Amino acid sequence: MRHVKIFDTTLRDGEQSPGCSMNLKEKIEMARQLERMRVDIIEAGFAISSQGDFLSVKTVAENVKECTVASLARADKKDIDRAWEAVNGAADPRIHLFIATSPLHMEHKLKMRPEAVLEQAAAMTAYAKKYCANVEFSAEDATRSDPGFLAKVIESAVAAGATTINLPDTVGYAMPEEYYAFLMRIQELAPSLGNVTLSTHCHNDLGLAAANSLAAVRAGADQVECTVNGIGERAGNAAMEEIVMSVATRRDYYQAETQIATTEIARSSGLLTRIIGVKVQPNKAIVGENAFAHEAGIHQPGMLQHRGTYEIMTPESVGLNKSNLVMGKHSGKHAFRDRVLSLGYELDDAELEIAFGKFKTLADKKKTVYDRDIEALVAKESVQVPRTYRLHSFVINSGSHITSTAVIKMTRDGRVVEKVSRGEGPIDAAFKAIEKIIGHSLALEDYQLGSVTEGEDALGDALVKIKSENGAVFSGRGLSTDVIEASICAYVNAVNKMIYAEKQAL
Repeated sequence: MRHVKIFDTTLRDGEQSPGCSMNLKEKIEMARQLERMRVDIIEAGFAISSQGDFLSVKTVAENVKECTVASLARADKKDIDRAWEAVNGAADPRIHLFIATSPLHMEHKLKMRPEAVLEQAAAMTAYAKKYCANVEFSAEDATRSDPGFLAKVIESAVAAGATTINLPDTVGYAMPEEYYAFLMRIQELAPSLGNVTLSTHCHNDLGLAAANSLAAVRAGADQVECTVNGIGERAGNAAMEEIVMSVATRRDYYQAETQIATTEIARSSGLLTRIIGVKVQPNKAIVGENAFAHEAGIHQPGMLQHRGTYEIMTPESVGLNKSNLVMGKHSGKHAFRDRVLSLGYELDDAELEIAFGKFKTLADKKKTVYDRDIEALVAKESVQVPRTYRLHSFVINSGSHITSTAVIKMTRDGRVVEKVSRGEGPIDAAFKAIEKIIGHSLALEDYQLGSVTEGEDALGDALVKIKSENGAVFSGRGLSTDVIEASICAYVNAVNKMIYAEKQAL
């Protein structure tokens, strides 16, 4: 069957969405998971946008060996130079350059005449080709471009050495049938597309990103650009899990396949959620918590007779295996290491020691320890930033007829600092006490509390987003069978990320 490449832009386009920023350690962890999932191309960032983005792209390029690693660049020499500097250590580097081709963008954003855009596209593709054999050219806002002019740009870019041509629906404007017809027409007008990889990159402004991407596959696109959980600017990008499972479930229709290890989909979704602190809605296709749930009375009898009555794919096919008891408080480190490896995580000795300590503490508190508990602990440790502040202890006084008070003790550089604060409830009081300790005034952007598994002794999973004085947003995660402790740990984790980012910026 025809192979469709998966170009994952979670670390670039996805990370650009508000509240979804990641630090270097988190990007490396996400890149390793994408590599484990066997995506074809990882777009690691926009190298020239900042020193931090450059370092992220460079570090991902040097650490990922099984995937192509790309950096985005405008059709500009400085951008291309910086992109190549960032990706040249990759096993298979790619420069991804773009320029807008729609009348609206050329006139109001670029302030360039079409002839100048055509010339720039060809010249900068040739310039990138001097560095790198693998060059992708994107015509920004392709779906609102004049087909005749767009065909000329494509022909000139291919002649200059582009090996992939991307025709994005940048603002999510196209309808699936319209996008299919558009791509078929462009292939007629630009016959050189038959000699390169045709790519699609769809945004979800009208909720049609996945549908448009799949229409493009039907029209002959051999590469789909997408993100885990569909994160991205505005309403997001095409969701990678929806594209992959649509092609896998309907091979008969698309006559195509991807090389994605679909059993890694749920883990990838969960890891991204833990890193950025943005959960998917319960009814989200493939990875939502209700995606394989059946409550309706008319559905349940059918499921009991044959799963195929209401499930077109199995939970196991996307990595949602049933949580079975696998470990207990008497389990040793060797057994724990084996279980962690079987779940797909690789920890060094120091990381394993920390995770095992957390596991033993949890095993003393919980009657049953599930795979999802272990994954949550391991994922938490694997993306940890330097812990400038550590929670030492806390005391909460709260009730229906008293003002909530929190006494928080934290350590920094071996020194214990204690502060007391009142608040509208125990969580608010605790967060205000932490603000006093660190000497910052922070805004709480978001706070979510859930559980990793079921039961009264389930791990509480807290997600917190804070905004610093300069407007930057940081997310934190905390795990504990005590939901107040989980919430405090999440807040401290977000604070440590903020301090880490400030140090990196110096």
